Amino acid sequence: MKKAMNQSTLTTILNGISIFALAVVIVLLFIYGSVNNKLNNANEDRFDLTYNANRFMNGSSYLTDEVRAYASTGHQEYYDNYWNEINTLKNREQGIAAMQEIGITDVEQAMIDEMSALSNELVPLEENALAEVQNGQLQKALDYVYGNEYSTAVSKINTLKEQFLSTLDERSREDVATLGRESTFIRLAMVFALIVVCLLQLTNLTVTRNRVLNPVIAVKDQMVEISRGNLSSDFPLEPDTSEIGLLVQSIHETKRELKKYIQDIDAKLAEMAHGNMDLTIGNDYRGEFQPIQTAMREILDSLNSALSRINLSAERVSSESEQVAEGAQVLSRGAVEQASAVQELTASIQELSEEVDNSSADADKARQSSMDATRQLELCNTKMEELTTAMENISKSSHEIGGIIKTIEDISFQTTILALNAAVEAARAGETGKGFAVVADEVQSLANKSSEAAQNITLLIEDSMRLVEQGTSLSADTTKALAAGVSGAQKSTELVGHIAASAAQQVNALHQLSLGMEQISGVVQTNTATAEKSASSAEELLGEAQELKAAVHEFRLR
Repeated sequence: MKKAMNQSTLTTILNGISIFALAVVIVLLFIYGSVNNKLNNANEDRFDLTYNANRFMNGSSYLTDEVRAYASTGHQEYYDNYWNEINTLKNREQGIAAMQEIGITDVEQAMIDEMSALSNELVPLEENALAEVQNGQLQKALDYVYGNEYSTAVSKINTLKEQFLSTLDERSREDVATLGRESTFIRLAMVFALIVVCLLQLTNLTVTRNRVLNPVIAVKDQMVEISRGNLSSDFPLEPDTSEIGLLVQSIHETKRELKKYIQDIDAKLAEMAHGNMDLTIGNDYRGEFQPIQTAMREILDSLNSALSRINLSAERVSSESEQVAEGAQVLSRGAVEQASAVQELTASIQELSEEVDNSSADADKARQSSMDATRQLELCNTKMEELTTAMENISKSSHEIGGIIKTIEDISFQTTILALNAAVEAARAGETGKGFAVVADEVQSLANKSSEAAQNITLLIEDSMRLVEQGTSLSADTTKALAAGVSGAQKSTELVGHIAASAAQQVNALHQLSLGMEQISGVVQTNTATAEKSASSAEELLGEAQELKAAVHEFRLR
């Protein structure tokens, strides 16, 4: 087996280098942040130095300009501005203090001291000029501030200013440039470290894919083939000392062992298939395959034992089948005789069943006719009851009409009295009541006619009431007679129904008997057929037993 580095070791090395590179990147990030802060501070210091240097120089120039303007014009504001700068603003002193706080070199401090000394030399000349202006001697004042001594000092101060600014700017620019180069170098170093990390990760991915993923996929495909029972499929991977190599070696060993077991099982089963039961099962199986070897040994033992018993049973079956064949012949003859007798009995029961069916049909018709008559009588009884109720209602209405006629007679009587009163009143009225007397006569006449009509109606209603009472009495008698007829018809219908039900029960009983005989006939016929088949089967069984005995003799047993 060839040697190879473990995948875990190689992956650990690559990941360790990547982690180291990432740590370097993190450290460089902190350094870059520090340098970047310094660069920002350097830029701020450069700006502050330049600003305060200009403040210092502008303060000196401002004093010169203000004193010369005051000497030239004598205006008080220039005088005030001059002393305001010296006493209040103090741009020169504050500018120097700010630059010293930020940080300046000895050369720059020497230049500042030299400029301060020259400025101090100008102070007496400026004070003399201010005094001459106050005394009104403007020309003398101009001589002080525009004289050779003053101008020479101012020229030297301006020259020193330019040198100071140039030196200060060059020095601060160099500091900024140095920090900028450091920042650029750190950025490049971080980019390089990140590139190294990316390359290492790509290498790790490539190694993982080539030495882990691809072999694992190949192993997976091989295991799928093994699970499908294909042990002869090509497996190109070679074993080595790595983890995957050891797994590949295990798969090769598994395939060899499985092939060995399968070939052994196939050889044993082939011998058994050819009838050779005189075999020996060894003990060279391992692990979970040992139960298979044990099962094969038990199967072989069981087959030897079973085939031996089958041989003995075949001889016994052959002997017994001869006796069964003889008994089946006797049973077949008896079943044929029973079938003939059952058929004759079935024919007699069918004739009796047809006669009972006819009687049952006649009873049903009689029951139906009786039920129809009963329904007609019940309908007549119902109509008579309704007629009786109607006659009673008419009698009640006649009595009510009598009351109404009594009311009409009362109204006629009251109308007559009213007409008499009206006639009396008309007679009292004399000539003016003649028209009212005519109306009273007409009312009297109408009341008389109403009274006569009421009397006539009363006579007619009394006659109607007598007739209605006679009709009511007759309808009641008729209703009683019909009720008695309905009761008798119902009893007749019940009796006919009982007769029909009994006939139907007899029909059902005969049908059940007929069905039972048919079933018995079917069973007898089935027994007959079964007996014949049993006889035939017994003969076939005898032949099969002899063939079974011959087949068992083909096996070579222990």
